[in-house]
Amino acid sequence: MSALRARRHKGAIAEAFARCEAEGRAAFVPYLCAGDPDLERTPALLEALVSAGADVIELGVPFSDPIADGPTVQKAASRALEAGTTVSGILGLVAENRQRLGVPIVLFTYFNPIHRRGVRTFAEQAAASGVDGVLCVDLPPEEAEDETVPAFLANGLDPIFLVAPTSTDLRIKSVARVSKGFVYYVSRTGVTGERDSLPAELVSDLARLRKKVKLPVAVGFGISTPVQVAEVAAVAQGVVVGSALVRVIEDNLDEPDLAARMQARAGELAGALIRGGK
Repeated sequence: MSALRARRHKGAIAEAFARCEAEGRAAFVPYLCAGDPDLERTPALLEALVSAGADVIELGVPFSDPIADGPTVQKAASRALEAGTTVSGILGLVAENRQRLGVPIVLFTYFNPIHRRGVRTFAEQAAASGVDGVLCVDLPPEEAEDETVPAFLANGLDPIFLVAPTSTDLRIKSVARVSKGFVYYVSRTGVTGERDSLPAELVSDLARLRKKVKLPVAVGFGISTPVQVAEVAAVAQGVVVGSALVRVIEDNLDEPDLAARMQARAGELAGALIRGGK
């Protein structure tokens, strides 16, 4: 366990965002659900994302009762669960591939799998596998301060929390207090999924948020085209793309060149990340 831990670079998420900032661009943060279509093919898909330009990867833990996931990601979770994907299997996958991938890994999960394993045990095992951060979508920061955040920090894991357009100043202050790595800004209310356009108030909402949060802000939910990626990259430090990439799997489940198709699609999106004027 200690050897695996030594290979996980503490502070890797912060360094990834700092490197992107120095290069004059936002970070590309793609999301895939672990085990979709199965754990055997997941490493090749992750490698495809890295080859396409991923700076940080969000790796989803499939869950049977999601509340924030739209239809595309829900179907991905169902495929992963039907394929027998477990938390242990996901951590094993990270341990085997983290060093070769070379980019930080953030587990995107609900609290139930963490609670079921035990917060401290989960934190220890996630860190030992090479995970760099954990984003628990249904855990409010105020309820994480006593046990979850200390357990994550003690094991070198970055706790990452969500801010939404409806978040109050008090909630934003709580998120800023306990987050490390970056803050995930949900661009719209509702669930994940591809959209035709970005919210009109996104720029003003991010301006308000940046006055209260010193960490990099990555924006997700509904970003699905190169044009949208470029628009978000102009005002945020990171761009999260999920459903548009997960759909590549859904549309090409039986194709032998699935990983190549994923790389091509991710590359189109990553190519739009250079911020204007830099």
